[in-house]
Amino acid sequence: MGSLRGQNVVVVGGSRGVGRSIVEAAFSEGATVLAVARGVADLKELSWEMSGVKTLAADATQDTAPDAVFAALQPDVLVICAGALAPSAPIPDQSWQDFSANWDMDVKASFLFCKAALKGRLKPGSRVVLISSGAALSGGPPNSGGYSGAKRMQMFLASHSQKEADRLGLGLRFMALVPMRIMAGTGVGQGGIEGISAYLGISPSDFLASMTDVQTPADVGRAVVTLAGGKLSGVSFAVSGSGLAAAA
Repeated sequence: MGSLRGQNVVVVGGSRGVGRSIVEAAFSEGATVLAVARGVADLKELSWEMSGVKTLAADATQDTAPDAVFAALQPDVLVICAGALAPSAPIPDQSWQDFSANWDMDVKASFLFCKAALKGRLKPGSRVVLISSGAALSGGPPNSGGYSGAKRMQMFLASHSQKEADRLGLGLRFMALVPMRIMAGTGVGQGGIEGISAYLGISPSDFLASMTDVQTPADVGRAVVTLAGGKLSGVSFAVSGSGLAAAA
């Protein structure tokens, strides 16, 4: 307890699901936490249930989003967890808008905030964590459009941003965290489970029964707190039911 006391943590996409678990984990460690999301109702519920957590309604894909967020709270730790639902249809049945949904949301939000950090908006010593997905490593199911590629790009973006920060001598730390298994009980996870199950022609319960070593949203929250501590070297990390480890 208290490992983040006195630090500011901003979680973009922090109103529900995995993002909310990250908010809870950081808040329990004594951080001043700002949860950012588009949904005003979800933010109000979060604020009511967790008195003391700050909230900001903002669209993380807007070019002005980093300015608005950093004006509300200057982060020591910035977590980008915002993400769109992956498409759930065979490729011939997808439009380009369907296919590119996660590039337009997950990747764009990560790009905008990493760019702002690299342009001097974060002070030296700040840490940036991009929440990716195990689909970035496994390739994901064939009915999920550009989801797996988008989540892999987040890993690349963390690596590229770290190299640029080092080149410029900014003293920033960029990391990507990869939850290895799809998680029930979250908006993105539940949508994915239902879509994959339908594509495979099995029930969601049978699909869930086929998975092992599944992490929970709380596991992801604890992993972010560990990474925020800055004691692990590397850029990409994976979290599963077995814990936190370096990712390939």
